[in-house]
Amino acid sequence: MANPLPSSHFNEPLRQEEEEEEAQQPEDETAANAQLLDEEDDSEYDDDETSDYVEEDDGEEDGGGRELILVAESPPRVSDFVQRSVGDGEKRRRVERGGESCSLSGECSQGSQWNRSEIDGLFCPICMDVWTNNGDHHISCLPCGHIYGFACIKRWLQQGRSSGKCPQCNRKCSLKDVRKLFASRIVAIDEESQKRMRSLEAKCASLEKKGAKKEAEWQKREAELNHKVQQLEQRTVFLEHLLGDRKSRQSGFVADVGGFHRQSVFGPNFGSNFRREGSSIVVLQEELPVNGARLFDVDASSQILLMARKLPGIAGTHLLTKISLIHPHEIEDILLPSGTKAIKDLHFSPFNHSLALFASLDKKLSVLSMESNNVILDYDLPAAAWSCSWDYNSAHYIYAGLQNGLLLVFDMRQTTRPVESLKGPTCNPIHTIHPLLHDSTFPSGVRTLLSASSVGVCHWDFVGTEVRSYMVPETENRGVCISLAYSPSSDDIVASFRPRVETSNEIAISQPVVTPSPITGQGIPGSRVLLKKEGINHYQKLGSSITMVNDIRLPKSTIIDMGNQKQLFASAEEVSNELILHELPSFSSVQYLESRNHQHPFRDVKYTNVNSQASDIIRFLN
Repeated sequence: MANPLPSSHFNEPLRQEEEEEEAQQPEDETAANAQLLDEEDDSEYDDDETSDYVEEDDGEEDGGGRELILVAESPPRVSDFVQRSVGDGEKRRRVERGGESCSLSGECSQGSQWNRSEIDGLFCPICMDVWTNNGDHHISCLPCGHIYGFACIKRWLQQGRSSGKCPQCNRKCSLKDVRKLFASRIVAIDEESQKRMRSLEAKCASLEKKGAKKEAEWQKREAELNHKVQQLEQRTVFLEHLLGDRKSRQSGFVADVGGFHRQSVFGPNFGSNFRREGSSIVVLQEELPVNGARLFDVDASSQILLMARKLPGIAGTHLLTKISLIHPHEIEDILLPSGTKAIKDLHFSPFNHSLALFASLDKKLSVLSMESNNVILDYDLPAAAWSCSWDYNSAHYIYAGLQNGLLLVFDMRQTTRPVESLKGPTCNPIHTIHPLLHDSTFPSGVRTLLSASSVGVCHWDFVGTEVRSYMVPETENRGVCISLAYSPSSDDIVASFRPRVETSNEIAISQPVVTPSPITGQGIPGSRVLLKKEGINHYQKLGSSITMVNDIRLPKSTIIDMGNQKQLFASAEEVSNELILHELPSFSSVQYLESRNHQHPFRDVKYTNVNSQASDIIRFLN
């Protein structure tokens, strides 16, 4: 049988065919339409022939006879209309899509083959040319919904092939059923492609998010490693300097100090009494065995040492112990009320040496009578107390620094509650309080003090009922303030700092939760700054230094008045467990002091002037 659409039918150029079709008379078109209608009459063939083809008959006759049109059951393949013979070669029509040229033979400029699903809907299925919005190849559709170029479907129906059927679905149609479509742009959305695109976009976004998170983690890790390397480099430099300094002084120093060690000292804790001889030499005078010592204070007039201790054991009792420096073996323990917790600070009254003030973690601020060994005044606090002090200018006022950053002011004439409750610059504990001693030029009725917390040193002015406070310059943004020493005679101040460590939520903390050094509890590079108070509220920086400080404990330090406007700064060396005397304001080391049992760290250091002739430095070891 003949092919319903022979390949030679489209051998002529499309342009020539379109011109011939325009030249036809309307009568020819009417006759052709009538012929197409006649060809749709029903006709029958044998069963053998209908197995391959189906007869179509529209039931009408023209000229007394009926014309039989054979139509393939399956829709004609698009590839049957694609190739055209041109001479000896084969002409390939190329279509451009998105700037890429692709041939109908299946070859693309990139060497890949187009799928039917990728080009379906983009071109006319008959001529495989792109359709247009106007002209002869205007995009048109049949009642069945299939879309073709107007010239192509017109020729298809006028040729009488397939008895007026859709080339794709074989549904009956005629030329009058062809409808032109008017649209600026037709885009058919492929749901599968859209879903796949959204899935790929989500996957890309997830990968980008994971990559950004990994990059941030590596940057944070790199910053931490750089910080640790910097700390180790600083520690190495300091240890090299310390080693060289120790070698240079080893022979002479051991001869001077070693001869003053007691021959036999027992007990895990020691109190050491160093006495200054001459102008600059301090030698070990005496060591006393003490168990559980934490901190102390000395009454220079009566030569009484008052010490806070904790007895051995898991639930050891906290108590106070009096020791006579004149007769060191005269020791008297003072029992405290049951439930008393660790004592954090202890001071004798500068006006009445028979009174002592101490603050404890059981939220108590107490005044002790040294004559009766009883607590004569007890204040309840809203939080645990970390520091306390007497006022140097008034015998009635006492101060307490709390764990939550509050500063409380008490008047001993009012025994029920504090007269002032002030918020400090931070919620971290106030670990040190130093009231300032006023001279004759200071206005009467004004009280001034310094408090130290993790953020630095805060200056407080009490003028009647008005309170003013501000951070002391040169103590902010230097790290965590861990110690504050004050000399009333010279108004010199030495503040010690260790590096500030940020937690995961970027909040700095001053308690023993800092980044551990290679050996927890050992020294890390820190700094010190020397300030001098000038006028009412002005401070001048006189010097600073880099040193090793403890990475956990809050060390104690003191300033020694040597006379002739010379001061020494006494501090503990965490690496060698020595007491080092530094000359101010250069912070150069002038002497190293050590006891027989130098394997334990310092607990407290105090300076007292006895009869304006000599100075005592007391050291306690844990």
